[in-house]
Amino acid sequence: MRSHPEILWAQRADKVYLTIDLTHAKDIAVKCEPHGSFNFSAVGANDETFDFSLELYGTILPEGCKTQMGLRNILCTVQKEEKSWWKRLLKSNEKPAPYIKVDWNRWCDEDEELANSKFTNHDIELSFFSSSMRSSRLGKGERKLENRSTKNQVDIRLLLLTLT
Repeated sequence: MRSHPEILWAQRADKVYLTIDLTHAKDIAVKCEPHGSFNFSAVGANDETFDFSLELYGTILPEGCKTQMGLRNILCTVQKEEKSWWKRLLKSNEKPAPYIKVDWNRWCDEDEELANSKFTNHDIELSFFSSSMRSSRLGKGERKLENRSTKNQVDIRLLLLTLT
């Protein structure tokens, strides 16, 4: 049986995010083709070779495809040729393979993206404010990672909307 890394996906109107769960990967190769072909290969931590191809729902811009490598995963950002929301990730109508899942941490609905685009400048100011507040609460030499609460972000955005 062939092993596949877990693939998480999310989209925006102009791009698709593919997060490939592969710890300590090396020799990473990603090839994107205009008709929507996404090809990936890498060597995992135990020198196991991983490779797969996805036929994406729509056409893409190969020059707009970017790859960022982390210790635990690889994030591929695929630029769509046309700014639109895809019905699904893959061209096929069949149920996707079990290792392809929605990335709920990155997911954004069409109407959410429109609402978020109105708050871009406020987000920059708020992220600076909230990070300075977090650091002022911590003692000397202490570091703490905090998850942003989506509910709090929405509450702040609604407050800003009513003030403007």
